[in-house]
Amino acid sequence: MSHTVDNAVSAVRTYIEHHRAAFLDDLAEWLRIPSVSAQPAHATDVRRSADWLAAKLKETGFPTAEVWPTAGAPAVFAEWPSGDAAAPTVLVYGHHDVQPAAREDGWHSDPFEPVVRDNRLYARGAADDKGQVFFHTLGVRAHLAATGRTAPAVNLKLLIEGEEESGSPHFRALAEEHAGRLAADAVIVSDTGMWSEDTPTVCTGMRGLAECEIRLHGPDQDIHSGSFGGAVPNPATAAARLVAALHDDHARVAIPGFYDGVIELTERERDLFAELPFDEHQWLRTAKSYAAHGEAGHTTLERIWARPTAEVNGIGGGYQGPGSKTIIPSSAMVKLSFRLVAGQDPGHVEKAVRAWAAEQVPAGIRCEITFGPATRPCLTPLDHPALQSVARAMGRAFGKPVRFTREGGSGPAADLQEVLGAPVLFLGISVPSDGWHAPDEKVELDLLLKGVETSAHLWGDLAEHWRHAP
Repeated sequence: MSHTVDNAVSAVRTYIEHHRAAFLDDLAEWLRIPSVSAQPAHATDVRRSADWLAAKLKETGFPTAEVWPTAGAPAVFAEWPSGDAAAPTVLVYGHHDVQPAAREDGWHSDPFEPVVRDNRLYARGAADDKGQVFFHTLGVRAHLAATGRTAPAVNLKLLIEGEEESGSPHFRALAEEHAGRLAADAVIVSDTGMWSEDTPTVCTGMRGLAECEIRLHGPDQDIHSGSFGGAVPNPATAAARLVAALHDDHARVAIPGFYDGVIELTERERDLFAELPFDEHQWLRTAKSYAAHGEAGHTTLERIWARPTAEVNGIGGGYQGPGSKTIIPSSAMVKLSFRLVAGQDPGHVEKAVRAWAAEQVPAGIRCEITFGPATRPCLTPLDHPALQSVARAMGRAFGKPVRFTREGGSGPAADLQEVLGAPVLFLGISVPSDGWHAPDEKVELDLLLKGVETSAHLWGDLAEHWRHAP
């Protein structure tokens, strides 16, 4: 690093160290609010959490901090203009609601009474996602202190959702309603993690999701298999054949048109994935599974991060009780989910699935397909200047090279990408051992402060390099 960069890193770290105790005290206060969006009994607590955050953001220095109501739980919006006409606008996304938690679930301490053990902060929401939202408050203040600025180097906005742990049912409508105020050049999502404590990483994309239930109807009622078997179509057999036809012999999805538009991995991306210290045997133990399986020609990491999939989530029909009941069932069902990658359109996938299913189902079987709300995939190219800024900022904080990953899951970030037309970047410091949604959720305090430091470096780097972005 240059002398100037060394000085900036030192100034940021000094500020963070001086304010560490107050920062952790504030975070603990927020964590004590049981903002469980999935439980109606905690609706008041979710509102209290939003009010607390809005007040704290104003105290941090944001001139605007508002609680935005939705048809469900409230969100928080904050804005701090740069004052520089050439500055880019950045929107930080996170959520303030948390998963349910109770001591009897297996916690070693009250989940809503934060405790520090072995330099780890234990509480529901410590990592997912209050800790990762809150590091931006100290980060922006460290940024100002180190640079001498009175406002951030970027036009900084925050949108902190209150329903992420309940599936974000009203988030898309909220984003569309306030699209003008949320307008940004880039979105930073701080609701993700790193590969490990020793391997800082930046996520470049998440898969999308489409899911459906297929119901197959045959006779108007269950009928005797001796009197009618072999002479009328069986819905349970049709369901089994449907599932069997979902993949070819190479574990590739066999639905015509399913891969239309898929953006293939580049050789550089495949090489970067291969550089990660991935232990497949350990991963299988974590998965409680005994063998890796998937699309031929791709590694396990490629399959879960960058390839589309079709999974059978449930299948049923006919008699399920003890003993036998010799019938042809009147109906059967299959639940399917499809993880989508960049370039795939959920609407096109739905049409492809419907056409495929119609071809598979024999005459005499009526097929009903119901699709739920879909989530689009999001992906930011490796050479995007905003992504490079995130990597540089994290590299300064951690003092080591930063690698790149993707995530196999799905989230509401794609809604922001689609509504705002802005690239989505991921900045998270959580590690797999943090136990999201599990008893004894925690965050590593050293990593949490590295998140603060990354945030402090990011805004200046982003402003500097965005001006010269093509």
